[in-house]
Amino acid sequence: MDGPLKELAKLEKLTAGASGKGKASIPNSLDALLESLREAKDAIQPGTTVSPDLLLQLSQTVDLQKKEVEERQREIYSSISRLGKALDKKFTASLPSYPDVFTSPTSVTALERTVALHFLRTGQFDTAGIFLQEAGLNIDPELRAQFIDLHRILQALRNQDINPALGWVAKNRAFLRERGSPLEFHLHRSQYIRLLLSTHPPSVMLAISYAKETMAPLFFTEHEDEFKRLTCCIMFLPLSKLQTSPYSDLASPSLHFDLEPLFAKEYCASLGMSRQVPLRVVGDIGGGGALARIEKGRKVMRERKSEWSQADELPIEIPLPPENRYHSIFACPVSKEQSTESNPPMMMGCGHVVTKDSLHKLSKPGGYDPLDRRVKCPYCPAESTHGSALRVYF
Repeated sequence: MDGPLKELAKLEKLTAGASGKGKASIPNSLDALLESLREAKDAIQPGTTVSPDLLLQLSQTVDLQKKEVEERQREIYSSISRLGKALDKKFTASLPSYPDVFTSPTSVTALERTVALHFLRTGQFDTAGIFLQEAGLNIDPELRAQFIDLHRILQALRNQDINPALGWVAKNRAFLRERGSPLEFHLHRSQYIRLLLSTHPPSVMLAISYAKETMAPLFFTEHEDEFKRLTCCIMFLPLSKLQTSPYSDLASPSLHFDLEPLFAKEYCASLGMSRQVPLRVVGDIGGGGALARIEKGRKVMRERKSEWSQADELPIEIPLPPENRYHSIFACPVSKEQSTESNPPMMMGCGHVVTKDSLHKLSKPGGYDPLDRRVKCPYCPAESTHGSALRVYF
């Protein structure tokens, strides 16, 4: 997608009004033309003599601005043409069309609601308001207020102000601790490092006081090792020395920048939403080639008059970006099949793991209770009972 994305970025830059090569953008050219017309209108009043030079200058200004607008339009049309060619080159086969997918009023409403929530979740509140008005949808005002609050806090984090985030964390501390979230500790750690490096030469007493009075009562028991690292890194100040020390990770900018996605993840979890924006995931996976691969697989299977073996399994490999790989997939070393919900991974007493179906096949016959049957591990001499095997969650 490098080619299409590159051309799309250029097109967005042009349509957003950004100028290139020292030339004025279309909005700037039109604003300059309007200003010239207003000045000429003020100069031409009833009963006044109009100077020929004024009309000549106005004519030249109109021609100049018209030429600049036409140049910018040619760049936009050229960029659109290049984008189309890049898409045709990337997607050699046309994308599938499913006209009957969104025909019922219920499905249309669900799609429109998904789009509206996407705008709200990504902070496009003006666009969301117009879309909701034109689609005739209603989103709970409380939910909209929560999204506004989310982006207010994220904007504060970008401005290196963690106080709004700390206020939200304090109200939701029980929820975060139930999830085992490190958000609150990471926020205080960021504040501690900023206090430590806020002056030159570093003044450590303010940071030490913050660690002792604010952080220690909350985190020393659960994060004792990390707490000790935060206090010991003082020996390697200033910043240039800290960056080459065993505590160099505490000097990394990512320690502060990673707070935004972590906070957004926990905030959305408190609303019962996924950590990633659903439409963005669908666009990344589908637009990244999954739709074209699936359609090609369907076409080949239709030609061969074959069908998919299982309804919940794709017959072809779909590459996923790392951020969309949520869990490991276990393949049984005995049957060579991937585990499923009905055939989960099972760990025997010796620690080796096979699927449930393979565990049944490895069980030795005999005994009245199936759970008491002996199971010989195929990878080591150990034997265990069928009932002692535990399900494993990856």
